[in-house]
Amino acid sequence: MRYAIGDMNDPIAIFAQWLADARTQVPEPTAMALATVDIEGRPAVRMVLLKHADARGFVFYTNMESDKGRQLAHRAEAELCFHWQPPGRQVRVHGSVEQVSDTEADAYFASRPYQSQLGAWASQQSRPLPSQAILLKAVAKQALRFPHRVTRPPHWTGYRVEPTWIELWSGVTFRLHDRMRYTRDADGSWQDQRLYP
Repeated sequence: MRYAIGDMNDPIAIFAQWLADARTQVPEPTAMALATVDIEGRPAVRMVLLKHADARGFVFYTNMESDKGRQLAHRAEAELCFHWQPPGRQVRVHGSVEQVSDTEADAYFASRPYQSQLGAWASQQSRPLPSQAILLKAVAKQALRFPHRVTRPPHWTGYRVEPTWIELWSGVTFRLHDRMRYTRDADGSWQDQRLYP
């Protein structure tokens, strides 16, 4: 049975509907695994939060000096994976990665809670931390520096994964799962292909 959600030729539209469904059933529906590779070609994966998705791609934000930031600077390609249980759906997104514009990053940073903004300045993400007290002291120092309005750190931005393909998976009894892969053509249109589960 084909997917009866949204426009069959638009996996972004299907994703948007699936995400809306997940919001009613899953505590953190925007959580996604982000896979990158390091300079030696070793895989690295961690969970991040999706902050925006549209026809251009899937956006998350982080410290550019983190492990993932350095890995994306070396090789600007990544894969994302969402898994929602219930309702038993998975979405994989593979593509190239680019930084969002300064305007986009500034706008999102301004929407974050004040303490999270301070944390973006205080955290030397992915580096050794001798104790939690040191981090809390760094946050307090930034609060003195920014008592009201916090500007976005120059080392903090967003990344957009621009999909070359998107795979939609829906669980079916007896493991006869429904699996479709959508590959983007040079003109931006999508070609779909059913895969064995």
